[in-house]
Amino acid sequence: MTALALLDYASVFVFALTGALVASRAQLDIVGFVFIACLTAVGGGTVRDIILDREVFWISNPSIIMVASAAAFVVFFTAHLLESRYRTILWIDALALAVAVPAGVAAAIAVGAVWPIVLIMGVATGCFGGLMRDVVCNEVPLVLKQGELYVTCAFVGAGAALALLYLGQPLSVALIGCAGATLVLRMGSLAFGWSLPVYKSRPPRV
Repeated sequence: MTALALLDYASVFVFALTGALVASRAQLDIVGFVFIACLTAVGGGTVRDIILDREVFWISNPSIIMVASAAAFVVFFTAHLLESRYRTILWIDALALAVAVPAGVAAAIAVGAVWPIVLIMGVATGCFGGLMRDVVCNEVPLVLKQGELYVTCAFVGAGAALALLYLGQPLSVALIGCAGATLVLRMGSLAFGWSLPVYKSRPPRV
């Protein structure tokens, strides 16, 4: 199994957990759990593969859908054991982001994409699945939530991978650096409130 395939499997499973947890907050049935888990798990990778003109990863490997569905069943029978499902979603989603961004970077590099496309594919793979999940479940999208870093984390992580490659590091080291930068920044935002300045409206000048 290739490194890209392993990243895809890991990203799918962890993102599927977050999708199923959001489904539990919406009190959906088991079919709804599976649908939201699969949508979250493959959304970002599907966008990535369509843009890169690759065969969509879960079509070439349908076992991906089985992994996402298994995660949905696990959450369906265990979500009630969690003290705070929302906090769990935040932290598991941070882990999922740190796996998905390197998967997007690796996929873009595999097709010989230039560095701006590699950067964009890392961000898209990390962010679009969660965005679809939250929009469909009528939740405030985490990627747009005020006062938290999210897209920025994906952007910095993908940039770290490119920087390491530029410095002559092997792809495996670059992907580990990507995951580490993404995870540290996202967890720092959750734990310590790290954020970027937000726009504040002002009265127009007369």
